[in-house]
Amino acid sequence: MDNGGSTITIKGILSLLMESISELEDEEGRCVKRVISLGMGDPTLYSCFRTTQVSLQAVSDSLLSNKFHGYAPTVGLPQTRSRAIAEYLSRDLPYKLSQDDVFITSGCTQAIDVALAMLARPRANILLPRPGFPIYELCAKFRNLEVRYFDLLPENGWEIDLDAVESLADENTVALVVINPGNPCGNVYSYLHLMKIAETAKKLGILVIADEVYGHLAFGSKPFVPMGVFGSIVPVLTLGSLSKRWIVPGWRLGWFVTTDPSGSFKDPKIIERFKKYFDILGGPATFIQAAVPTILEQTDEPFFKKTLNSLKNSSDICYDWINEIPCIDSSHRPEGSMAMMVKLNLSLLEDISDDIDFCFKLAREESVILLPGTAVGLKNWLRITFAADASSIEEAFKRIKYFYLRHAKTQSQIIVDL
Repeated sequence: MDNGGSTITIKGILSLLMESISELEDEEGRCVKRVISLGMGDPTLYSCFRTTQVSLQAVSDSLLSNKFHGYAPTVGLPQTRSRAIAEYLSRDLPYKLSQDDVFITSGCTQAIDVALAMLARPRANILLPRPGFPIYELCAKFRNLEVRYFDLLPENGWEIDLDAVESLADENTVALVVINPGNPCGNVYSYLHLMKIAETAKKLGILVIADEVYGHLAFGSKPFVPMGVFGSIVPVLTLGSLSKRWIVPGWRLGWFVTTDPSGSFKDPKIIERFKKYFDILGGPATFIQAAVPTILEQTDEPFFKKTLNSLKNSSDICYDWINEIPCIDSSHRPEGSMAMMVKLNLSLLEDISDDIDFCFKLAREESVILLPGTAVGLKNWLRITFAADASSIEEAFKRIKYFYLRHAKTQSQIIVDL
């Protein structure tokens, strides 16, 4: 099996897009068109998204205490696992998590790798959403896990095609991945849909990997419901991090949690396997771990509300602008996370061959970075990240509109093509 050499990564394609940009300069060699990136899901790139003072002070106090310069237990500091993350996640569950359910990881990416490593076995396969987060495919290939894709349905608010899930699964299927709130689609699943997912997984005899790195970043009509609520129906591995909700992706503090009140993961052999695997991993810095209890306990609600208001405002600006540009379309207004998928209508463009061509030409001509949908499994779509300030989004879409007008087919060309 190919071990991932040809797999597209988001960071890889965004780096190529940045390299392709030749910024316009005036007569004195000064740039006249700044780069605006709506491609990377890193809210810290914009000044309107900053972490809370509580987080900064907690990390500072932890570092300067001189108590947390040594190695932490490989599964994480006890106070981070129990007092912090177990308590934090239990607030939204009908049961209590314990320290033994929680393992600390270097961001959600490492939690993904742990989950797939624990499930890998000969001939095993895993069901992944399309569009989705490409790190899952990359990790699966390194673990010799076969990947099978089920579609998310844009006409149904990007819900999972559960009929497709049932047709794809067989006796070697080990898990179904659910990303909620959705990256890259900006959707939030309802309680009813999540329950149907749990019931489908139970019927198939597989567990659910719940990627909730954007947990609680829901600003539409549907509240965020953790998949662990349905842990009594089907075993759930919950993956998350501080990165997005606290706006600290560079701190690399994540978690891998067994949200499983029925005890499927309580087998001593399984627990021992988890612990041994964590013995070979390098977790987050000890002083960052030590700050987590204070961060989770003392961050006030106005901070979260401000973040949600900013995301809703910026997503609304994106959605309104999309309706002004004929070659892109989105029938689904974002309800959560920090990104959305937009369909590209190539029939209206004269010299654009596909989504990758669109993004590279847009980058070179307008210094605007968008992610080609191919990178997340959906050709001729675009992923737009709206975790940016309003003025940058407005300027980016003005340039996208100019780009469209420059490359648009005339009405006579469209008629000939038809």
